[in-house]
Amino acid sequence: MSQISEPRLAGVAPPEGPDVISSTIAEIGAELIDFRRDVHAHPELSFQEFGTTDKIVARLEAAGLSPRRLESTGVVCEVGEGPLALGLRADIDALPIDDLIDEDFTSTVPGVAHACGHDVHLTGLVGAAIALQRLHESTPGGLGGRVRLIFQPGEEVTPGGALRVISQGVLDDVPEVYALHCDPNVDVGKIGSRIGAITAAGDTVIIRLSGHGGHTSRPHLTEDLVYALGKLATDLPSTLGRLIDPRHAISLVWGEISAGHAANVVPSEGILRGTLRCLDVDGWNQVAEVLPELVERIAGPYGVTVDLDHRRGVPPVVNTEDQVALIESAVRGELGENSVQLTPQSMGGEDFAWYLTHCPGALVRMGTRTPGGKTYDIHQGDLLIDEDSVEIAARIFTATALKVLQRD
Repeated sequence: MSQISEPRLAGVAPPEGPDVISSTIAEIGAELIDFRRDVHAHPELSFQEFGTTDKIVARLEAAGLSPRRLESTGVVCEVGEGPLALGLRADIDALPIDDLIDEDFTSTVPGVAHACGHDVHLTGLVGAAIALQRLHESTPGGLGGRVRLIFQPGEEVTPGGALRVISQGVLDDVPEVYALHCDPNVDVGKIGSRIGAITAAGDTVIIRLSGHGGHTSRPHLTEDLVYALGKLATDLPSTLGRLIDPRHAISLVWGEISAGHAANVVPSEGILRGTLRCLDVDGWNQVAEVLPELVERIAGPYGVTVDLDHRRGVPPVVNTEDQVALIESAVRGELGENSVQLTPQSMGGEDFAWYLTHCPGALVRMGTRTPGGKTYDIHQGDLLIDEDSVEIAARIFTATALKVLQRD
């Protein structure tokens, strides 16, 4: 790992050490749990996070901060004075899924749940905002710089709310940016980290076929649309793997295939829907070039009309080396030497990737599994998070900010 870069900030360094951070966060720990439970009980879908935005604004204002609402939903807020040192980002939207946990704070909104841990992310950032503001007020000379807090809407939709908030200037002059994501495969009190790509590119692929339709006794007089649909479903994923370097790890998986309503009728319409994932940007760009021609080549012999809708999603989150070194150092200092482990690259997508096309940064996976307890999965309604992770998220955000501010 390379050495961390030279300091950019001048001023009086704030208090150091895990005791300062943990004691500050512990003072508001019970409040953070209540805040997280309130958000969990009242989840809101992407770009509909009006109540969530109100809660965040109200708590930040109560801490003496001056948050600014983004267009529609989301919040940006700064702590400290002086040069802008870094950005910290948390996502705030929920998923269109039923909440299956049996707790006092189970979702009160049918079909909507925080089944990805965003309620923990945003609460952790609220906690860090309060802690950083208290340290700024209690330290001679303050923090020695500014920290920009970004509460981002719409992470769960493609191509992600990150693009919307970036267009509103939230990354202007931000030299580096950090985020975390809940990981129920890792014990609470630990993080998973890696240099380079930590997630994959993720696109949506929709293929609609149309033809004249006809009778199954005379397929030669019409376009055998179901057969063409089947060829695309089976041949397209495997052929992509032969045309593009396998080291890019292209994965095209169908989630829907639909056509027809009767056994003896060749339908006139059919549809395939799926996701296309890739481990790196080069492969992601190559797929965009070859996919249209390949779809036509496979479906062409059957005379059907093809409509390909390739919805580009997000590139991989590519963590930069210096920023990984910094956040790992901050976490070890805060949670202990054995708190950091190497994590595998995920085939999932994360729109934090768009931030890292503008400035260096890092995303880490924060453990939410109770040691010795059940391993859950994200995007599942039964996801149960060890609530110790709420304070830990706040400590990680705070420690990372102070590490940047104290960089020497």
